[in-house]
Amino acid sequence: MSHDYDEQRRETLASFKAMKGVQLPEQAEIDFVFFVEELDADWAAAEAALQQAGFRTRRDPDDDNLIARFGPMPLTPDAIWDRERAATEIALRHEFYPDGWDIVE
Repeated sequence: MSHDYDEQRRETLASFKAMKGVQLPEQAEIDFVFFVEELDADWAAAEAALQQAGFRTRRDPDDDNLIARFGPMPLTPDAIWDRERAATEIALRHEFYPDGWDIVE
């Protein structure tokens, strides 16, 4: 089954609309969150590929997600979507699936 990037982009744009009126910095670090469904997913390969693309990675011990951090970067919908798509393309190749993003404070 192919991934629906158009829907993912719509969700990102909707997240920005929901923050209307919130004072955001011009730049920030963003955590892109990925969950794993396959028990034999290759965490090391996924992290290495993301790191090669400029992301800093870690495994969230609370919910076993892969976190790919990028930035500081402009806090605009287009800038976030650009990095979100890049991280998603890499993660999907390694059996990790997008689960949103967070602004790092």
